[in-house]
Amino acid sequence: MAKPALLLLAALCLMPSVPALGWSALPPWGALLAGVAWTLLIGNPWVTRTRKLTPTFLAASVVGLGAAMDLRTVAIVGLQGFGYTLVGIAGTLAAGAVLVRWLAVRQATGVLVAVGTAICGGSAIAAAAPAIGADDDETSAALGIVFLLNATALLLFPPIGHRLGLSQHAFGLWAALAIHDTSSVVGAAASYGTEALTIATTTKLARALWIVPLTLALGAWTVRRKDAPRGPVRAKRPWFILGFLATAAAVSFLPALQPAGRLVAAAAQRMLVLTLFLLGLGLSREAIARVGARPFVLGLLLWFLAAGATLGSILVGWIR
Repeated sequence: MAKPALLLLAALCLMPSVPALGWSALPPWGALLAGVAWTLLIGNPWVTRTRKLTPTFLAASVVGLGAAMDLRTVAIVGLQGFGYTLVGIAGTLAAGAVLVRWLAVRQATGVLVAVGTAICGGSAIAAAAPAIGADDDETSAALGIVFLLNATALLLFPPIGHRLGLSQHAFGLWAALAIHDTSSVVGAAASYGTEALTIATTTKLARALWIVPLTLALGAWTVRRKDAPRGPVRAKRPWFILGFLATAAAVSFLPALQPAGRLVAAAAQRMLVLTLFLLGLGLSREAIARVGARPFVLGLLLWFLAAGATLGSILVGWIR
């Protein structure tokens, strides 16, 4: 019975929300936790197969997510906020490098947590993981940290914004720059107001485009490394990022493709949820013990720094 039940759970990961039936789609964090719980309590009978499928599904998900981009709108917003976006991403990555050394976190895990915090959470981690040769344990740990902090931000940000008297515009900027995943950014901003939602969505999408140069740079850096602590790095050049950009360009400049693009992006989101389930299935008690608690401390400290610095910059008027 275990194998049919496992297949059914995987199928549920792919199902979208159906409001008419009262069905809510399984969220990304729920899929990851379900996979971890299954493998710890029951065991994964197809561990070799699921680990082979994971990188393929990750790449396909990232390419499909590009279909949700409108490059023209995103480019306008991106140019307006180019300066503070560059400083914010660079600052987060620099702080991450310092904290990784200080906490003695495994390098690949630390890079993924820093990239997820700096750009757009799970999508950035999904893009960067194959580029740096991260294994399933490292990728799962980074994703778990990001989704936990996402859920926290979704609950905490709106009350903090109201307490501080942030305007719709200011809150939208803060949510886009300080919350990891786009879905949580949208959720927090939507509860704050219509203008906040518009600002947050366009700003976050513009920030997400930084996945492309950063992932290509990480791939080149990893391939050239001679001092990998665990021997030669089995990294792949992230050519699928070019697929992400090509998909976004096709939907942006060929209006007839936009309806299909929305369907592709929705399917890619569900495939990413399935991928997180497979990543969870790839974990084991030994793997969790190997990862340890330090990556969680890293993610928490890095998030506090990024969210606090962004909020402070908005309050003093450096970011508008």
